[in-house]
Amino acid sequence: MERMEAFSDPVLARQSLEAVMEVADKFKKVHGRIPVLMEVCGSHTMAFAKSGIKTRLKDYVKLIAGPGCPVCVTDQKSIDSMIQLAEGSNRILCTFGDMMRVPGSRDSLMKSKTDGKDIRVIYSPLDSVKIAEENPDKEVIFLGIGFETTIPILTLAIREAERKELKNYSIWMTTKLVEPVMRALLESGEVKLDGFILPGHVSVVLGKRSFEFLVEDYQISGVITGFESVELLSGIYKLLQLLLENKRDVLNNYTYVVKDEGNLLAQKLLEQYLQPYDEDWRGMSTISNSGLVLKEEYAQFDARKKFKVSVGEPRKTKCRCGEIIRGLVTPEECVLFNKGCTPTNPIGPCMVSTEGTCAAHYQYMRGE
Repeated sequence: MERMEAFSDPVLARQSLEAVMEVADKFKKVHGRIPVLMEVCGSHTMAFAKSGIKTRLKDYVKLIAGPGCPVCVTDQKSIDSMIQLAEGSNRILCTFGDMMRVPGSRDSLMKSKTDGKDIRVIYSPLDSVKIAEENPDKEVIFLGIGFETTIPILTLAIREAERKELKNYSIWMTTKLVEPVMRALLESGEVKLDGFILPGHVSVVLGKRSFEFLVEDYQISGVITGFESVELLSGIYKLLQLLLENKRDVLNNYTYVVKDEGNLLAQKLLEQYLQPYDEDWRGMSTISNSGLVLKEEYAQFDARKKFKVSVGEPRKTKCRCGEIIRGLVTPEECVLFNKGCTPTNPIGPCMVSTEGTCAAHYQYMRGE
């Protein structure tokens, strides 16, 4: 408990901030510019903004929010398809809360719910299995959005539905994997990065070793870290130290929950139930093997195969979420930000999600 309290201690945070500024100044003297780091975790994006770290370090370290918010990276056609799912009769659609207000090309799940469709916000995929059991005369569909943090829980829902021999349960899988999108970012060359703040939650599942490809294939460093102010600053400090010493490494700054090998049980569940799939990403088109879908032996639980959904080409707007999640622009560079696009009237998912970059900037960084 004392250790956890230390991570949010304001005195220690202030000292950590000063230490980061000092080492960042050294980097600037050597390279003639400030270092550029990217986080690929929506919770880190929100934590950097809420804590004031991103604002306080803006003249010392450029912190870029990458594609770490699962709702934000889901492509528009997939969003439209999930909204269309709700239009069928005799169905119950279950989803996490973030999805309710994500704008589709025509409507949103919230609009469909107000129109009388049975759409329920749940907190665990296992809740949707219980709903299916309680409503045997209706098709229950769970919208399975998420990175490796969430995906193992989806497999538990499938396992439970299989155990209960439910015929009316399925998941619409729209999952995303971290490594393929990081590779795609690096290989595109669109953004020049000095290092990565690696996702804490995903690393619990995948382990430190899963990120060693960064050094082996791209000669770029990363640090896995937690979410409290001292942890965030410590992660940045250690990454900057690597850069100053011209070393390439993947460091674990979150050792009390992240192991080298990760969560082997969760990894086994992924291997048992799922197989790689070419997923579409917002602003990045299709990335090979960047998602997971149910294996053929579990096809009866695959909503994509169970229900025929047809949507047209997505409506085009001036929303720049696709560029924001790639680190090409900031929310403030979008003409809609804090004007046509606000949390009460969102145009894109980055303003809706609790892990969205636009939501973070709107809530904590407006006017900075």
